[in-house]
Amino acid sequence: MTIQPDVHPADIIAALRKKGTTLAALSRSAGLSSSTLANALIRPWPKGEWLIAKAIGVHPSEIWPSRYCDVMTGEIKQRKPRETGKITASL
Repeated sequence: MTIQPDVHPADIIAALRKKGTTLAALSRSAGLSSSTLANALIRPWPKGEWLIAKAIGVHPSEIWPSRYCDVMTGEIKQRKPRETGKITASL
């Protein structure tokens, strides 16, 4: 099974622009520093990948097949961002 190459970072940025946003704006709207989502373009980071993919309107495996597809079977791996929740202490 041959896995398709990942989408080039410039094409990801262009897709975001076509949707009327930028990587920095998306980062800020998620409560992150404006440059934080750029990390997902160069290294695996499920939370960032899902934010970018949702903004573009596709599954992250369509953007980063190497990160989401099993090399042997070609099936999509279940990679999801960790749930973030505030821990509250009870007195």
